[in-house]
This record gives sequence, C-alpha cells and structure tokens, in this order.
Amino acid sequence: MAPMGIRLSPLGMAVFCLLGLGVLYHLYSGFLAGRFAFFMLSEPAAGGPEGSRGSTANVDLRELLAVSVLAAVRGGVEVRRVRDGNVLNEKAKGKTREGAEEKLTSGDLLSNRRMFHLLRAAFPAVQINSEERVDTTDQETVSWDRNIPEDIKEKIQPKEVPAESVTVWIDPLDATQEYTEDLRQYVTTMVCVAVNGKPVIGVIHKPFSAYTAWAMVDGGSNVKARSFYNDKTPRIIVSRSHAGKVEQVARQTFGNKTVIIPAGGAGYKVLALLDVAEKNQEEADVYIHVTYIKKWDICAGNAVLRALGGHMTTLTGEEISYTGSDGNEGGLIASINMDHKALIEKLPDLEKTSHK
Repeated sequence: MAPMGIRLSPLGMAVFCLLGLGVLYHLYSGFLAGRFAFFMLSEPAAGGPEGSRGSTANVDLRELLAVSVLAAVRGGVEVRRVRDGNVLNEKAKGKTREGAEEKLTSGDLLSNRRMFHLLRAAFPAVQINSEERVDTTDQETVSWDRNIPEDIKEKIQPKEVPAESVTVWIDPLDATQEYTEDLRQYVTTMVCVAVNGKPVIGVIHKPFSAYTAWAMVDGGSNVKARSFYNDKTPRIIVSRSHAGKVEQVARQTFGNKTVIIPAGGAGYKVLALLDVAEKNQEEADVYIHVTYIKKWDICAGNAVLRALGGHMTTLTGEEISYTGSDGNEGGLIASINMDHKALIEKLPDLEKTSHK
C-alpha cells in the first residue's frame, strides 16, 4: 500500500522506469561512445604516435627503411655542421680493450639526438640501441611526414613484422677518431634494423659527400656489389690500427702481392666492397677486423651485404646475432661475390687475435 492511500499502477511504474532509463541513456551514451572511441584510437599501430615497446603492434619495414634513411641523413647534417664549424668539443669517453682512447664530440651527440628522436617518434614500439646515451629529460619532438621516397617505393614492397621482433641499431658517427683528425672520407652515419636478431635493413650515409647506400634483405637496394676480384692480388681493407696484425698472415695466405688497405670506420670499409661512385672511396675485396667490435658499427653493413648476397661473419664463420649484448667478440670477415667459407678456412690464425 502506497503512502496516504495512493495506489501505484503497474503501467505507471513501467512508464516511469522507461523514462528513467531514457534519461540515463541520454546522459551516458555520449560518454560511453567517447570512451569506446578513445580505446579504439589508443590501440598501438605501426609508426603511430603512441605505443609501448613489447606490444603486439606490427611495423612496416618499408616505412622503417624510409625513416632510417631520413634519420641517417639528418644525423649527417649535424655531423657536418659541427665539423665545418670546428667546434667539436672533443673529450675522452673511455678506452678500448686495446687501450686506445675513445673520443666523443658534439657531432656524435647532436647526430645521435636527431636520429634517435626521429626514429622514436615514428616507431615508438620498437627497441632502439644507440652508441651514445640519450638524455631521458630531453623531450625534443621530431615528426615524420610519412613520406616514402620514390626509389624506395619502386623497389620495396610493404612488409609488416611484429614490433617486438625489431631492434634498431644506430651509429650516429662512425669513425670518430678520423672525424677529429678531419679525415672526412671515412665518416658515416648508420642505421640498421634487425628482425629476430638478423640484420634486414642497412643504411650507410656519408655526410661529407651526401652519398647514401641502403638495402633491404629480400627487398631491394640502391647499390650494387663489385664484381671484380683478382685472387692474385687481393685487396684487404682493415682498421688503421690493425694493419700490422693482418698483413703478415694475409701475405702468407694470399701471397706477397696482397694489398693491405688501412682505413677508418666500419661503414667505409663495407662500402669498399661495393660498387660506389665516390672519388674518395677505396675499393677492396675483403674486410677483416681482428678484435672486439660493437654491433652498431657493423649491423648496417651486415644488412647491406646480406641483401646483395654477401657475407659478414665472425672469423670462425659464425653468424652475428643482433640481440643481447652490444658487442661482437669474434672479430669479423666480410666478403661479396666470393666463396666465403673457403676464405675463412684460409685465415684460421686470425681468430686467435680477436679476443686480445
């Protein structure tokens, strides 16, 4: 019985409830729709503005190649600007395992800043490893217009892979020692993309000549392999500081006519194995490194060689994985258009020096 003898009609109660539901729907439908839209827009997407590392988002390797080329070029602009202005602010950042002093300049830092933030903004879901530390308080915003150059569009098809399988390796200034000595021809900026530890995209840019080589495994490239090789006078390119270690063994293996080419920078040495239209680029048949080397130094070159049918392995012939630690302990030997396995078998003694 309702208060004061008023009896509520079942029909009236139903109408009242429907009116109440109508009011609630009107109030909350916009809110719920907005939340749903926010949820949908917040889903991680390849190259989108948001995303977390380790997510299940996919990334398009063609887009990643395009932004890697742009990053290497923009980093190169900083490298050249600092060198041209002669304000290197050079300092030591430590010593190599061989006891040589490792140098750091403003060119390294500014190039790294530009390259890292561009790649991070374009692909926030992928892991990025760089030679130089990134200031976590630096909130520089670098946008990518998502433009893919025509030469990449013509040769590379879109290909998606899980973001969690991708590791990007940045070398913002390869050949810093030579950079401080104003030996500009050796200097490069490099980006490499590894998928499940295998290098699949490589970009090598020469800031002082504006030359850029890029390649994608099972995709295409803008550079070709050198086809000429004279086994009677092979040319072996090595680090300037390692020439003496390699020369004796190389001459014993290939003969006294073997040519040893001392050079700076891993990127430059890989380009020496390719058909590069550069007046300051030397040519070689084999690239050998006999000591520990960092993976950001060699990943891009490894990817380019793989894309062109070449090889880069440790001195014992093991493939180099671009996951885990940032160093490669086994030295390296790189070649193209050669019997790589037979080449390794000719140089067994070099592996002994790789851990020194």
